[in-house]
Amino acid sequence: MRRISDSSFFVAVNGAGPSPPASGLIDFLLQHRARRLTTVFHPLEPEQEPQHVITVYEPDSEPRVRRVRLPSRPPFTYVLDPLVPLWPERVDGWLGFNNLACARGLLARRLGRAGKVVYWAVDFVPNRFGDNALTRAYDRFDALCCRSANARFELSEAALNGRNERLGLRPEQAARSHVVPIGAWVDRVPVTAEDGWKARRVLYVGHLIRRQGVGLLVEALDLLARRSVDFVAEIAGSGPLEQGLREQAARAGLDGRLSFAGFIDDQRSVESFLASGSVAVAAYDPTDNVLTQHADPSKLKAYLAAGLPIVMTDLPHNAQELAQRAGAELIPFDAGALADAIERALSDGERWQQRRRAALDYARGFDWGALLERPLSELGFEA
Repeated sequence: MRRISDSSFFVAVNGAGPSPPASGLIDFLLQHRARRLTTVFHPLEPEQEPQHVITVYEPDSEPRVRRVRLPSRPPFTYVLDPLVPLWPERVDGWLGFNNLACARGLLARRLGRAGKVVYWAVDFVPNRFGDNALTRAYDRFDALCCRSANARFELSEAALNGRNERLGLRPEQAARSHVVPIGAWVDRVPVTAEDGWKARRVLYVGHLIRRQGVGLLVEALDLLARRSVDFVAEIAGSGPLEQGLREQAARAGLDGRLSFAGFIDDQRSVESFLASGSVAVAAYDPTDNVLTQHADPSKLKAYLAAGLPIVMTDLPHNAQELAQRAGAELIPFDAGALADAIERALSDGERWQQRRRAALDYARGFDWGALLERPLSELGFEA
């Protein structure tokens, strides 16, 4: 057993910046004063800056940041990710948040440059790129990582079982698996005021793509405005639909009632943004949305940790549980149903407070400290 404070770690992620679960892991390692932590964020989406951001953290020192610009045309340029950095320092723990990053860690382990290697799978899509050679190559890397890593972390039982079935993995063939759901720093995050429904603020955080149902939210807000319901709304995020959503909002005459905050790249700022709200929306489109069915959407935990009542469609694996225990309301994928649910959330202060308490109580079971301590300890790293 090694103490985290005596150990060095390498964390490789695809995305614009720290977001769950990578942000939870990074904060956990920094809180426990890892001897050295190197993080690498690779481009994920075409609209992101074509740069790979490498940050090195050491106790009592300012982080050292380096940026490497390479051609970026996801998914075809993902093969460049393992080349950054070209020759990382030796580490005790290597955590790859996708199979290419994990495979690089397996090579480092073989060369004596890494100790324990973790495959931390952040999503599962059965036929990721369609029925083609790219998907077959992806599945081969996935199987390699599931078999050869020292441990495998999945966000949900649905993803764990789905990946095992897809790859034909039996437990005795694979690395030890842990379900590590998305968490939150429940003692740190700001929460909604006890009379937060009076702000009448409808919030959305996430990627602006079709399957997230953001267009349906704009339709619902249009209906609420036509009913003369008092509200303000704000959408935080970026994505290929952003310009179209702005135009849709303008056509609906929502100027002054709906604003777009853009992408918020700092987790603390996201937390403060959510604490200002009254109700949060997660209207996942059920059409061709296998990803959400197997995932543990991070924004849901962020909404709950802030004490926000959630209006959502019944798509994520834990939707029914959130309705039963966390104050969420489940709706069909319909603009009228979404508008009705938002109006109900804003019109009953007593019921709103009950839902707020349920959200906060439920979120306490997903504190990052508790979620991460056991699997990292079993891997050999003691907090």
